[in-house]
Amino acid sequence: MELVSWGSLSLSLVAVIFGVAALLVAVVGTDMTRTADRLADETGLGEALFGAILLGSATSIAGITTSVTAAVNALPSLAISNAIGGIAAQTVFLAVADIAYRPANLEHAAASVENLLQGALLSTILAIPLLAMAGPNLALFGIHPGSVLLVGAYLFGMHLVAEARSTPYWMARQTEETHPDVPDDQTGGSSSLLRLWGRFAVLALIVGAAGYVIAKTGGQVAARTGLSESIVGGVFTAVSTSLPELVTSVAAVRRGALTLAVGGIIGGNSFDVLFVAFSDVGYRAGSIYHAMTDQQVFIIALTLLLTGTLLMGLLRRERWGMFGIGFESFLVLVLYFGAFGLLFMGG
Repeated sequence: MELVSWGSLSLSLVAVIFGVAALLVAVVGTDMTRTADRLADETGLGEALFGAILLGSATSIAGITTSVTAAVNALPSLAISNAIGGIAAQTVFLAVADIAYRPANLEHAAASVENLLQGALLSTILAIPLLAMAGPNLALFGIHPGSVLLVGAYLFGMHLVAEARSTPYWMARQTEETHPDVPDDQTGGSSSLLRLWGRFAVLALIVGAAGYVIAKTGGQVAARTGLSESIVGGVFTAVSTSLPELVTSVAAVRRGALTLAVGGIIGGNSFDVLFVAFSDVGYRAGSIYHAMTDQQVFIIALTLLLTGTLLMGLLRRERWGMFGIGFESFLVLVLYFGAFGLLFMGG
């Protein structure tokens, strides 16, 4: 039973609640970075793997809540657009983090085999929703086989990333500007580690609650303003629920945890594709993939383009670029704002 009748609230009040929830999500992300950096060192997982699995999934709780709630409420376009639009927004956030890092381009300083593998994994699993949409409309217990494939591909991909960290066969050439993932000497023992995990869990719960509010208010904005669910999901709720990634990536860069910043975004993006699978479980009207529209396909294609551009930046490793950021980061900004400008023009 709903604690709040969202439909009875005025649009201005809904907008205020939406903004407050988004601000809460942003503020909590700052603490997450500090906690994640220490946990990466004390657990021995390393910044790239910890960022991809734990920080990426924790900062994604708001997005999961938003997409699944939208799917349960029979808003499939909002659910998918929020999931994939969040990935596009978070890729742009890496360009913002690049601006915040002055010694060199972030793509140069944070290049690692784990981050490259995570980018390749993201590109691979982004293709699965497109295949499911274009394929037969199948479902077992209301779940499309593509959702099972998505989860399996993600788990196998993260196994490869972990394997690459323990036994790398390829490494980025070290330069004066390269910032390797070196653990801090300081450790606090088992009691300190337990407190860190507890703090991390509490922050994750706060983000999840805020994500639920964002989902509800985002759906109301879509219904009352006449904007399509794709635009509300792909821009407004996607950016709002992705604010932890923006805050954590910039905060990580300022702490010198560059691998954590890039790994948290790219690895978190791979986890975010699973939102579509989770939403398929919550959507009871059939396969959510077959409820996709041209706008969702457009957003997925844009996300693939942004991910490919980012991968080229990590491989090319330009030290300095235009406007103080890498050329690929600049291109990501142009592509993102240009693409969503076209979506707005089309309604």
